[in-house]
Order: sequence, then C-alpha cells, then structure tokens
Amino acid sequence: MGPLQGVKIVEFAGIGPGPFSAMLLSDMGAEVVRIDRKGAAGANPFDVTSRGRRSIALDLKKTEGVEAALKLIEKADGLIEGFRPGVMERLGLGPDVCLARNPRLVFGRMTGWGQTGPLASAAGHDINYIALSGALHAIGPKGGKPVPPLNLVGDFGGGALYLAFGMTCGLFEARASGKGQIVDTAMTEGAASLAAMFYGMAASGFWKEERGSNLLDSGAHFYDTYETKDGKWVSIGSIEPQFYKELLERTGISDSEFVHQMDRAKWPALKEKIATVLKTKTRDEWDAIMLGTDVCYAPVLSLAEAPKHPHNVAREAFVEMGGVAQPNAAPRFSRTPGRVQGPAPKGGQHTEEILRDWGLGAEIEPLRAAGAI
Repeated sequence: MGPLQGVKIVEFAGIGPGPFSAMLLSDMGAEVVRIDRKGAAGANPFDVTSRGRRSIALDLKKTEGVEAALKLIEKADGLIEGFRPGVMERLGLGPDVCLARNPRLVFGRMTGWGQTGPLASAAGHDINYIALSGALHAIGPKGGKPVPPLNLVGDFGGGALYLAFGMTCGLFEARASGKGQIVDTAMTEGAASLAAMFYGMAASGFWKEERGSNLLDSGAHFYDTYETKDGKWVSIGSIEPQFYKELLERTGISDSEFVHQMDRAKWPALKEKIATVLKTKTRDEWDAIMLGTDVCYAPVLSLAEAPKHPHNVAREAFVEMGGVAQPNAAPRFSRTPGRVQGPAPKGGQHTEEILRDWGLGAEIEPLRAAGAI
C-alpha cells in the first residue's frame, strides 16, 4: 500500500527531523531500513517518529560493518542521513563512495546550516536555524520578544519535510535518467522557503517588521486566539469581509467601530473589545454558536483533546498504536493510501531478517564472527 510502495530507503539513525522524514516516507509505503549503531537501545512506543521501519544494528567502526552498510545501499533507491558535514565521509560512507557503488542512489543529507558555507560545521538547533532564516523574527506578541513555535518551522517544516520532498523529487528524476544525486537539505533554507509569502509581503510594504502588528501575527483583532469564560481558548480567523460579518453577527457585536476592519490603528482597541465578549461564554458554548460556520473558528485543543474531536475521529486523523495516540499517515490518496506500517523498532531488532530479505543472508555468520552485528 502507499504511493511509494517498492521504494527502498536506508536511514542512518539520528534524532528529531531525520526520523520524522523517514516516518513520512514509510507512511507513504516506502520500505525504510534504519541502520542503528550496535548496542543502541533503539526506540520505545512513545517515539512516534521512529515508527514504520525495521532496524539493523551495525558496528560502523569495523570494516565489515561499513561493507554491510554499503551492500544494503547498493540495493536501495535512497539514503537519508542527518549528521554534521563530513561525518559520513569519515565513516567511509560519503556520497562519492555510495554513488560509486549505486549510481542510481538518491543521497539525502539534512543539516541545520547546509553542507557548505561559513556556519556549516557549527552546532545549532531549530531556534538558531529559524533565527537566521528571518522566520523567528516575525513570530511573537506586540512589544514582546521573538517566540519559537516549538521546533516545527526549522526541524520538521524546513528540514524533514523538505528532505522528504527532495527525496521524492530525486527518486522521480532517477527513474527517468537512471542517475542518482545528492539532496542537500538545510533547515535555514527550508524555513526561509516556508516564509516566502512573508518576504513578498515585506517587500511590498504590507508587512511591518514590528511583531504583533500584522494581519497574521496576532496584530489583527479578527485573527488571533482568545480566552473563554472557563479559561480555555478559541481561534478566530475571520479575514474576508463576509466571514468578518458573520463573526460580528454570531458574537452579537454591534459596536460601530468594528466596521473599520482593516484600520490598523483601531486593531488594539477592537482586540480588547472582542476579548471581553468572547470571555462571556465557555469554549463549548462558543463551539455551539460558531463551529462549522463561516466565521473561520475552531477551539484551541490540547494534544490530549485533538485525537478525540469528532471531526478528527470522522477523518481518522489519528491512530492508536501500542497505546499511544498519534497522527495518522498524511496526506490522503484515493487509490494508494498510505498507512502506519508499525511501531518504533528496538535497535537491531530486525538485523538478520533484513539481511536475508535484502539478499545478504550469506553475510550473517561472517558479520557475527567479526563482531559487526
């Protein structure tokens, strides 16, 4: 099942965005084999991003372990790794070596800064990458400091998603040309790409650099979150005039000042007024009035609440595996639907099974004798 059925990917174990990118490929039907280090404990049921693949544990400090990895790579369509620049080369598994063994290989690399440039070898995390991209500067309350949006924009959005997209593009091209290539995914560049619309808006003069002063950054009274009577929160996104009109009707707001929807000077005062109105009812009461209408409204659900919401239940947006509620495979395909292929493996759980399935069964005893597995 899945549009990537038949595609073989070798993943070098990492953390965060690397496993997430592999999860996306697996959810779409790719056969992902993760190379863990010998002795690694591996994942647990709560490590959702490690779901859906099998694990082989190799000692990459041994020549035999490196050679076993290369023999798997020879049979793969793609490879993904998230080490600092130069690490794969020092292991003897750099792109030159791998592409010499498998000219059709799509070699996916993901780092924060990219494989080249003045910062390429420096340590960093999501917050640093989105800071350099310009994205972090735009996120935060008016008069406040920049606020990191978890690690969604750099690690997972600008990194893992762009790596998965790059791998899919590379695999598509390789089937036509018969040639592989390197996919250099930099989280800084992915995060900047995600902000493309805002760079255009800034260039036009529509987007102001002061945080909390714009249409989509909580500056507008009709695009923000508001606390309800019971201490919960709701989201309002009534941008278009017809949606804004319905917002005013359903909240019972008749104040004539609200006709000045796009007057930025009035936004702070209007925000205070609408906040007062929305705090007069509970979140459930506002759900009954506005959810499913053209107000552009939704309750702000917690991670515990979201899987239980009727819309998400009807769409099967979440799945439970090993007692852990987690997002289902996305997006949807009408003919070749993706699916979660299984829970996270333990390190080396499938070593012998993988070697046999990939036509390397004869290597098992020599590798065991060498201490490489």
